[in-house]
Amino acid sequence: MKITLKLFASLTDYLPPAVKYTNMLEMDVAPDASISQIIAPMALPEKMVHLVLVNGKYVEPQDRLTRTLAEGDVLAIWPPIAGG
Repeated sequence: MKITLKLFASLTDYLPPAVKYTNMLEMDVAPDASISQIIAPMALPEKMVHLVLVNGKYVEPQDRLTRTLAEGDVLAIWPPIAGG
């Protein structure tokens, strides 16, 4: 099934060069793949996967191991961001 992965801020460095500046990657994933399984091949540092949203709704860290997605879902990930 197809989903859209969006990575923000410094995480865009983990996207393929062709989509790095759009921050979006269309992906084919298995229907039973969890969020953690979907992002594992991206080799994102665990401490950088801070804010995870599916269709704009926050997913708790403990739920990322079991939460699956549906056709057309948007998975968005932000690293921790400090400001002042």
